[in-house]
Amino acid sequence: MAKKTSTSVYIAALLLLLGGVGALLYTGFSEGSVYFLNVKEALAVPAEKLTSARLFGTVAGQNLTRTSDGRTVTFQLVDKDTPSMTMAVTYTGVVPDTFKAGAEVIVEGGRQPDGTFKAATLMTKCPSKYQKENREKNGL
Repeated sequence: MAKKTSTSVYIAALLLLLGGVGALLYTGFSEGSVYFLNVKEALAVPAEKLTSARLFGTVAGQNLTRTSDGRTVTFQLVDKDTPSMTMAVTYTGVVPDTFKAGAEVIVEGGRQPDGTFKAATLMTKCPSKYQKENREKNGL
């Protein structure tokens, strides 16, 4: 009878361990999940449902403004495939040196009730000219 009891304890311990790992994986993925959308897709989602997302697109040439301290920028993010689709974005923080009109960017944040996307992070894609220069330097 001692053998049955020890086997039961091992099975129970294994089930607890697997349950704990499963719970950690579930909470980790559900809390850290962020939608990655283009502007057209983001505009199709109601503002109250788009509280955490990453958007990618191109910075429009018009309506690009910076505050006097240079830490807050507002701009229109243009959909790469459908240029008529744009979304207003506001970002406060360190603005990358390569940020300018025409730059491809990724912003992460959420959509406000007024439709503006409030970005917590702003990343610019390296222009292809830098990639070309690096290839030439490396003999590729």
